[in-house]
Amino acid sequence: MALLSRLRLVTVDVTGTLIAYRGLLGDYYCTAAMSAGLPCPGYARMHQAFKAAYADMTTKHPCFGHASRMPDDLWWKMCVRDSFLRAGHEYDDDTFERIFGQIYAVFGSPAPYSVFPDARPFLRWLRGEGVMAGVVTNADRRYRDVVLPALGLNQGSEWDFGVFSGVAGVEKPDRRIYEMALEAAGGVAPEEALHIGDSMSKDYAPARAVGMHALLLDRFGTADAERWRRSGAVVLPDLVSAREWLTRGPPVVHGRTNNAWAED
Repeated sequence: MALLSRLRLVTVDVTGTLIAYRGLLGDYYCTAAMSAGLPCPGYARMHQAFKAAYADMTTKHPCFGHASRMPDDLWWKMCVRDSFLRAGHEYDDDTFERIFGQIYAVFGSPAPYSVFPDARPFLRWLRGEGVMAGVVTNADRRYRDVVLPALGLNQGSEWDFGVFSGVAGVEKPDRRIYEMALEAAGGVAPEEALHIGDSMSKDYAPARAVGMHALLLDRFGTADAERWRRSGAVVLPDLVSAREWLTRGPPVVHGRTNNAWAED
């Protein structure tokens, strides 16, 4: 029996699963600085500085400052300022406000993102099969309210509900975000749900810990994919393959498959 017939819910990660960034984040930061007539570190350096600043902010103020009721724009302003500081550039307040305003506006629009061509057809197919589609992502409310709709990924046509960390106050890899998804779907049992993402630590492991089925997408040929397979994870290249696996795969027992798809 194909796994699809056993499912009532499929949840999906967003970035790396449904959408991708156009270029590196550092590109947009440098472009904003240069548009203000100022120098900017190299793109790669800026990107690495952002990654470090973002990691620090998620530790100090998780879920985009949800617990302290920090406004989203303030959280990002602190993150962007720290990114530039780590990259070796400090701007006066007026200049920084102009730079930040451009960055914040860009990332609240569809401009820096692209939708994988298989994303929309896959989600609509799930819903057409009577399976709920949920979004589970570490993102602020702008993903829900602006970005996804602007990209044509709409609640009601592509997805039924979403659990966004900046709104829910819980973020991956905390297993509670998956428990919230099951509850939001109407109390679906874990064994009747599947999560699809691109991270072993944030997607696959916590979803399996809750008791859900899980699979990983390796869209970019990551070096970790073979290790994921050896650990027993189902790893597929895209959502076209995921659809085929769901409909034509062999029986699944305790959330694991015994055919070559998983390459156990």
